[in-house]
Amino acid sequence: MNKTHFLFLLVCVLLVSCFQKNENKEKEKPGKTNTISIIIDDQLWYGEVGDSIRNKFASPVLGLTQEEPLFTINQYPAKLLEGFVTDSRSIIVVKKSAVDKFEVKTNDKTLPHNTFRIYGKSIEDLICSIEMNSPEIIRAIRETEIKKVQQDNSKSLLNPAVIKNKFHIDLQIPVGYEYMLHKKNFIWLKKEIISGNTSLLIYQIPLNGLTKNLDVVGNIIRMRDSVGHYIKGREPNTHMITGEDYAPYFSITNLNGKKAFETKGTWELKNDFMTGPFINYAIIDEAYNRILVIEGFCYSPSNQERDLMLELEAIIKSVKIEKR
Repeated sequence: MNKTHFLFLLVCVLLVSCFQKNENKEKEKPGKTNTISIIIDDQLWYGEVGDSIRNKFASPVLGLTQEEPLFTINQYPAKLLEGFVTDSRSIIVVKKSAVDKFEVKTNDKTLPHNTFRIYGKSIEDLICSIEMNSPEIIRAIRETEIKKVQQDNSKSLLNPAVIKNKFHIDLQIPVGYEYMLHKKNFIWLKKEIISGNTSLLIYQIPLNGLTKNLDVVGNIIRMRDSVGHYIKGREPNTHMITGEDYAPYFSITNLNGKKAFETKGTWELKNDFMTGPFINYAIIDEAYNRILVIEGFCYSPSNQERDLMLELEAIIKSVKIEKR
């Protein structure tokens, strides 16, 4: 082999190696859950603009037993090229500009998935844009995070036959969950984790079970507490009830094209010290003349609960009800 051929082969090998490393690097950095990269000058970050960003995107998550931020924020100076910030699926670029502009770019093929640009001619303009556009940004980031969890879950799913036959639904539950209890209209699944456990409840009640009077939230609490007798602690005379210290957070939403009541709050074991957060969806399903309830709750006394609850929410939001 002469020198020219050797150099040619060496260059080819190096190019292939670099390509593979870049490809693997992208695969190895899928982004941390609920993490945002903020590209902003230090002068703005440590002033009123930074305060506005923190107030919107690092505010406490509702319904947890401990205070945790909505998103974990990493700040980078504006001189850093956006393409090098790959530790999150979402980037927010904030800077002064000759024109006011708010722009959203979404890319499902490369990381990060979302890039939001907030430009303003003054500090006041930047703060106004953050205040006005933060709901849209938060909604887009949460949808991306839930989609990512669902993609990960879909790689290895629990056999859906039991749930499908009983409730006529498809629900993407990842392996690791085990059936703890079967009743006629009730299933409890549980997964052990290092810091505790996560659980899913699936059950159904008559269609008018929550709307027989105007106190829907009260009806949901009574419904939860009635099935909570199935969830017992290690000590005698202990069972799960809705936490009494704080009122649950309630909203009306849409799930799988159907109206649903979303309730977030805390649970506790009566006559015990165990407690944790829950998220409950009561889906109005007129086709099957029922209210389908899917709830997720976790027990993680020594670790954060935010990301565990996101995983449970992603499972619940994967539900698809069979047509009758």
